[in-house]
Amino acid sequence: MIKKHGSAKWSGGLKDGKGQVSTESGVLSDQPYGFNTRFEGKAGTNPEELIGAAHAACFSMALSMILGQHDLKADDISTKATVSLVEEDGGFAIDKIHLDVTAKIPGATEEQFEEATNAAKAGCPVSKLVTADVTMDAKLG
Repeated sequence: MIKKHGSAKWSGGLKDGKGQVSTESGVLSDQPYGFNTRFEGKAGTNPEELIGAAHAACFSMALSMILGQHDLKADDISTKATVSLVEEDGGFAIDKIHLDVTAKIPGATEEQFEEATNAAKAGCPVSKLVTADVTMDAKLG
């Protein structure tokens, strides 16, 4: 079993409060986040972009693994995960994550690529974690 962690600190109210988010590796260390970075486009991070980055990274690695099982190796896999936060039932919910995938895979057919990307979307651990609708557009370049 592998265990990794992220952490967050928060002080103050929802709109006037401030937080810092950190990762075990130190890649993020007390990175600021708050209402203004989440809802008003101010500098800093937010939970949705962190989920998007995690999902994109996880999917790309899963796709690489699946390709390897078919003796294929990508020169490049570029994944963007767009996380949709909507107002719902007096609160907020992440209702969708859309994956935009472009890859260069020597020797791969469109059919192999479609099968591999669908398997990666369904099988990556972050996809399994989220209950939002995960959609995808995938292009073999």
